[in-house]
Amino acid sequence: MSGIDVKAFVDKQVEAIREALGDERALIAVSGGVDSTVSAVLTHLAIGDNLVCVFIDDNFMRIGEPEKVKQLLSASPLNLPVKVLDERTRFMDALDILIDAEDKRKAFRETFYKTLSDAARREGCGYLVQGTIKADIDETKGGIKTQHNILEQIGIDPVERFGYRVVEPVASLYKYQVREVARYLGASSEVSERQPFPGPGLSVRVVGALTQDKLEQLKAATAVVEDAFAELKPAQYFTAIMSGRTMDVPQALVKEVAEAIGIEETQVAAEYLSEKATGMVEGKRTYGLVAAMEIKNGEGKSLELSYEALEGMRHTVQSDHPEISRMLYLVAERGDDEGYYISMRAVETRDFLTAEISQIPWKTLRIAAKEILSSCPKVIKVYYDITPKPPATVEFE
Repeated sequence: MSGIDVKAFVDKQVEAIREALGDERALIAVSGGVDSTVSAVLTHLAIGDNLVCVFIDDNFMRIGEPEKVKQLLSASPLNLPVKVLDERTRFMDALDILIDAEDKRKAFRETFYKTLSDAARREGCGYLVQGTIKADIDETKGGIKTQHNILEQIGIDPVERFGYRVVEPVASLYKYQVREVARYLGASSEVSERQPFPGPGLSVRVVGALTQDKLEQLKAATAVVEDAFAELKPAQYFTAIMSGRTMDVPQALVKEVAEAIGIEETQVAAEYLSEKATGMVEGKRTYGLVAAMEIKNGEGKSLELSYEALEGMRHTVQSDHPEISRMLYLVAERGDDEGYYISMRAVETRDFLTAEISQIPWKTLRIAAKEILSSCPKVIKVYYDITPKPPATVEFE
């Protein structure tokens, strides 16, 4: 485990938590993810029934997730007592009309901690336990994106602002190391290998304005992709949804794509999405354009390019156009003029600080895209995200 003795780490953290909290009660928001689960188990070992576990239903979860997480974490061997808090209206109101990705993350963070502050007061808890990991801290300090669970590291005093002290048992570990601890603690593979899921949930995968309509379409598409990609075991895989409104790209970009692949310009179909997405340039966060591409053969049929060709095209375009944060390649479309766009995303990574795109077989992409179009009647196009990290971030926002 990268030079770390797992047993020694667990013993040391349990003792440190017990010493820090004493007889105090503590609150933790569990999501079902490995980071918060490991943090909850370590704290439960340290202070027993003085730990209160809550699952916040913020409306940004996957289909059936609140019930599933409560059942999973409450069962043996974890035996964590989980309460579900219905805060859907509160979070939707807080993020209403916001479009900018960073504005949405900050609004989520404020609402998240106020919700926990209310819960902490009700439960008599003076401490908040968090599943913050090292990548969260690195990305926030580096200015790439504001992780919702970062407070003291960026100068926010949680006692002054929210009324509790913060304990972060796994803040020194990266994701793969937290998984090792989870396995040592006896967690099932459903927990230890669980797909990473952003703290703000699906709200960061609704690119641009957040609406209930877009959320419902995204939830259905997410279920399709998680089922289709699971057996291939990418490090992370998910979908994002965009409005479907577009802008024209410069003809010079079309020419560059055609030259990079060795085809005629008339075979290139390209557009910019009206929404922007988060990216990385020289370790800093950018908020750039999203280019959606399609290459056609002489008869106008969409081509399933090799990953080598896709990477060559992407590299050419983004090298000459750093204002483009992300590139998408068309997999399937309905043919309607108006509707949402879905982007499928799958990446390979160890620490989530860098990532390569997963080379999902075209057959799998095609089947998943057609199922999305069938399950999501308001979606008209389905793309595959072909952008590594950097220059994109893993998440769209």
